[in-house]
Amino acid sequence: MPSSPIRVTVWHEHVHDRTNDAVKKLYPDGMHTVVKQAIEEHLGNDVTVRTALLEQPDHGLTDEVLANTDVLTWWGHCAHDQVDDAIVQKVHRRVLEGMGLVVLHSGHYAKIFKKLLGTTCSLRWREAGEKERLWCLMPGHPIADGLDDEYFEIEHTEMYGELFDIPTPDELIFVSWFEGGEVFRSGCTWNRGKGKIFYFRPGHETFPIYYHKQVRRVIANAVKHLAPSRSSAPVRLEAPCIDPPLSPITTVHQVDQSLHDH
Repeated sequence: MPSSPIRVTVWHEHVHDRTNDAVKKLYPDGMHTVVKQAIEEHLGNDVTVRTALLEQPDHGLTDEVLANTDVLTWWGHCAHDQVDDAIVQKVHRRVLEGMGLVVLHSGHYAKIFKKLLGTTCSLRWREAGEKERLWCLMPGHPIADGLDDEYFEIEHTEMYGELFDIPTPDELIFVSWFEGGEVFRSGCTWNRGKGKIFYFRPGHETFPIYYHKQVRRVIANAVKHLAPSRSSAPVRLEAPCIDPPLSPITTVHQVDQSLHDH
């Protein structure tokens, strides 16, 4: 275990929780509170967890908060366009520097997720309260640690279906089958810079999915797995001109600097 607690920030859009009666009934203190409790339940003293909300100044993601976050979880749905681009840029930089990012459910359309993956992250969907069966394809992976079986089921949920427009995952940990016949890559990881990203599909707001035993375990496992390594190797975020070179160059070449000034 880490020598100091993993510093986690649970970011949440917090719109449906305040405006929709069905969501308020399921999550009277907000979905972010239930996600926070799930992480604390499984990781205990090995984490410190705070929450941040869209309506707060800087969406709760001030420079100080981001600098002191090892893993950020992200849930959004109806207000992706309200997230300030400047905040997205700061989160993007922190991921490249090593901060882990857990993107949940409809966060697939979040600005930060699309920026990091470079695709539309579009998909097919249907809300019919159908069964989802999540098959674990990597039972030895730390994110799958402690699961009871080769799969687990969510009795009623929203369907997400392929094609999911994402880059080929570095690791595909879960695949979902839905009662209506679709399948979906529902647990995927990527590396960006020094940071790791995990997308986990379950979490539709009108179903009690964040109370589900196995869903809670997977989220906590992901937080633990995505915590930054202690590597001191630098990550370069800009594109500097390397002059002088590392070794002598014998070619005589005249540079038109105007081509590079932008």
